[in-house]
Amino acid sequence: MDDLTYDLQQLCRRNRDGSHATQDDRKRSLKLAAQQLREAGFRQMRATSFKGKHVEALLARWQREGLAVGTIKNRLAHLRWWAEKIDKAGLLPKDNTQLGIADRRYVTNINKAVELGPELSRITDPHVRMSLQLQAAFGLRREEAIKFRPGYADRGDHIVLKGSWTKGGRERSIPITTPEQRIVLQAAHQLAGAGSLIPAHKNYVQQRNVYDGQCKSAGISHMHGLRHQYAQARYRTLTGWQAPAAGGPSGNALTPAERVQDTEARQVISRELGHERTQVTAVYLGR
Repeated sequence: MDDLTYDLQQLCRRNRDGSHATQDDRKRSLKLAAQQLREAGFRQMRATSFKGKHVEALLARWQREGLAVGTIKNRLAHLRWWAEKIDKAGLLPKDNTQLGIADRRYVTNINKAVELGPELSRITDPHVRMSLQLQAAFGLRREEAIKFRPGYADRGDHIVLKGSWTKGGRERSIPITTPEQRIVLQAAHQLAGAGSLIPAHKNYVQQRNVYDGQCKSAGISHMHGLRHQYAQARYRTLTGWQAPAAGGPSGNALTPAERVQDTEARQVISRELGHERTQVTAVYLGR
């Protein structure tokens, strides 16, 4: 193992920011960056010797390879993390457009919502089945639904997600607004008891692999679409009309009063989904 790869591994071990999935992605991304810098001729680097020329070399390679903008932005986020941990936070600009990377546009009226149907009966692992039902009922991410501990989360009129379950490590709450959500929670209590939806003899990564394998065998894919369905159902409840992605009116067709409702609904949904920016709701709701 070269010095740079070793240094970056140690940096990741000492700084466990974010969820397990975020940490795993960061480790893989930084390991790849170290390899690509070595291939670019930077042979005797240490983590602390990171400079602008290294960013430029990596970015140029990624653009030559034709990587998707989203992939490049994710890799740049990991480079920013690296720079921050060695006290060089100003090494990369916060705005990707200064690096020639266009901002991703969160505008789409293509409906990506999915609902759980008969295929759920083909899921043989009860913990995976329960995780999928929680995703549908509360718009949870996969990791959140796998790590879910009903004894901790259930607060009567809302659920609370621990920061260690969520993307970015931010705790959040989601209201319980329907009888169906309460039914799903009661089933989760019965299955998990005081524990989580990870069986006692497994760790998170093992159960995530079971989840992925079960979904693949059952012919279920794009389970992120359950979050889209949750967001669109909440939008309909909060506004009284369908979201644009579900066939409702676009923002241009709304009256001034309706636009206020639309904005307020998107703010609520953004918080419930665990996003910081309301613009991201356009992915789920359209515009």
